[in-house]
Amino acid sequence: MPKSVPAGFTIDHPATTPLDPPPSHLQLRAAQRFAPVAIHDGRLHPYLVTRYEDARAVLGSDAFSTDPSPRPGMPDFPSWREGQPQGPRGFFKSYDEPVHSHMRKALTREFMVKRINAMRPGIERLTAELLDEMTGQGTSADLVEQFALPLPSLVICDLLGVPYEDHDFFQQRAKVFVDLSASPERVVQAQQELGEYLDKLVARKRAEPGDDVVTRLAEQVDSGAISARDAADLAAFVLFAGHETTANMIALSAVALLHNPDQLPALLAGPQEAANAVEELLRYLTIVHGGVRRYAVKKVEIAGITLQPGDGVIVPLGLANRDPGVFGDPDRLDLARSNARRHVAFSYGIHQCLGQPLARAELQIVLPEIFRRLPKLRITVPLEEIDFKQNTFVYGINTLPIAW
Repeated sequence: MPKSVPAGFTIDHPATTPLDPPPSHLQLRAAQRFAPVAIHDGRLHPYLVTRYEDARAVLGSDAFSTDPSPRPGMPDFPSWREGQPQGPRGFFKSYDEPVHSHMRKALTREFMVKRINAMRPGIERLTAELLDEMTGQGTSADLVEQFALPLPSLVICDLLGVPYEDHDFFQQRAKVFVDLSASPERVVQAQQELGEYLDKLVARKRAEPGDDVVTRLAEQVDSGAISARDAADLAAFVLFAGHETTANMIALSAVALLHNPDQLPALLAGPQEAANAVEELLRYLTIVHGGVRRYAVKKVEIAGITLQPGDGVIVPLGLANRDPGVFGDPDRLDLARSNARRHVAFSYGIHQCLGQPLARAELQIVLPEIFRRLPKLRITVPLEEIDFKQNTFVYGINTLPIAW
């Protein structure tokens, strides 16, 4: 690992610009493919991956661990997690093989494209109902509060078999998990509360099964495939990942489209065009701004640099998705981009997002419908006054005042 670190470059914080990667990342990309950087107040010097091909090489390699357990060299995020006491739950822990495949297998069938396609009519109905409710209350609203957050919450609660009246309970705890300023104590408390709730829900589904994911996880408990704790932890992970991320994508996509109105015809041209538009929005926005963290567990060469066991690596997905060598004119939103689906917004390799078929389906349905129903949609504050989330691992918008 090089001793020298580029002066002025730290990456403990998400982007401060509304829709683009941090300027420091772009400067590093121009200087180096694999750049040593300083994090945790200069106490750790991992490598920052600045190019698309190198990002895929790291994310697809078994030479790196995803386990975030505190250890020397692990570029965890943020710095306070180094001293964080181990919480009582493991539902946001990244597992290495073979545990990873075992845990993932318990959920894989739930997100098969055929199963997700069967959910589309229900998502369409919820979209129409929420837009009816929002527009029925006047000519202005907060898009996040009245649509972007409720829609995926309803979908994921229905998928899991969680009563929707409990959605606020989950949203509040989800905010803690992505809040980089949250104390270790708050994180542990949120884990405990969510874990206890889902332990009880798994037990209830074992006694009173339904047609939902938690019931099918409970059945795997009964068969001995997974433990009751595993079932609750997996349900918690799906619940969090399934609504916070999609809600942020809906709101950010609305902002990006309203600031690039020439792109709207491509979104509204038809299902195939809308599907491609969603891929471009995923590439362009890439809401995981903190970078995917990896830790070398064996000697490996990436971008001509030999990494030793213990070396840390950070992969900013947004930077890979703005690589000009892969995506021409990458800082321009182009909903007709022919290779948009090559993005790594859902990561890459065996750890890529399991729920991506559901996220795609929701965005393909929701975004065109918003602009069909509200052709005069506008944001009522300047871009610089939008309340972007500046201290969270998953980028998004807290409130988005709109009118139509």
